[in-house]
Amino acid sequence: MRFLTRGLRPCLALLGVLLWATAAQALGPLPDPKTLPARVELHALPSLTLSDADFLTGNASAGQPVTVGAELRLANVPGRQPAVVLVHGSSGMGANGEMWVRDLNAMGIATLAIDGFTGRGITTTGANQAQLGRLNLSLDAYRALELLAKHPRIDPQRVVLMGFSRGGQATLFAGLKRFHEAWNRSGIRYAAYIPFYPDCMTQYLGDMQLDGPVRIHHGLADDYNPAAPCRAYVERLQKAGQDVQISLYEGAHHGFDSPLAPQPAVQAKGSQTVRACSIREEAPGRLVNQATAQVFSYQDACVQRDPYVGHDPVATERARASVAQTLQALFKLPAP
Repeated sequence: MRFLTRGLRPCLALLGVLLWATAAQALGPLPDPKTLPARVELHALPSLTLSDADFLTGNASAGQPVTVGAELRLANVPGRQPAVVLVHGSSGMGANGEMWVRDLNAMGIATLAIDGFTGRGITTTGANQAQLGRLNLSLDAYRALELLAKHPRIDPQRVVLMGFSRGGQATLFAGLKRFHEAWNRSGIRYAAYIPFYPDCMTQYLGDMQLDGPVRIHHGLADDYNPAAPCRAYVERLQKAGQDVQISLYEGAHHGFDSPLAPQPAVQAKGSQTVRACSIREEAPGRLVNQATAQVFSYQDACVQRDPYVGHDPVATERARASVAQTLQALFKLPAP
């Protein structure tokens, strides 16, 4: 019996190695250490929930205090590091945000991902965009600057805002000098703004004056937030001497950078889109549907449903390379 036990030991050890190897193969390779954070911090950001009219008129007293969550991941580099603040879209924090966090951390850039929904009791706004004023996420982004301005590991002069869909819209308009001056109390400013597939169907007073460079990324097949109005807005801004560019991706649908989005694209059943609307702020805080000359509502006839969403790996890789190039130049990072 003792001999059999001794004889089984190497067999059991070999079996353990084989089982470990099989499990490791099933799990896949370990993540590249460069993509992993040196430290993760969860922060509570005091913010407000307020209507678009109150945001546009600077009426903070009308807002309801709220605490939104933010995940800070510090890159594995010494000293103060640059940072990118990430703002999610109508579905909340998702797979594309995780992809960008890993890319940015690998470049030596910290990330602060804001969850603008959970603290407000929202899961998604896709089928009912009226749940939350469209500019609340811009306010959250300014509040994020208050955190980063005081953080000992962040270089406050090298912080960029980047957002997707509803968060792309928030990013685009957080870049307006008007809103920066009305709401940013951090003492620092964003070095640049990188919106992905934002909604450009609304024209705001003062929207021809930017607070910093804007770099938009948009799919030409996007029927959720069409690219054409953004391209027209960019052309107006460029004629006004503003530092703005747009990168357009042939055949790419809404959410093209999300690894978990369907491929090919499918309809987002029930999701609202204002692609057929033309909305203008005709007086401070008064957003008017140009077709009816009445205050815009998500009950208006121009609000449609069932746009397409889908992943596009080619467009994603081009966008990743473009964003990396933009941030390397802006933050003066070494080439990979």
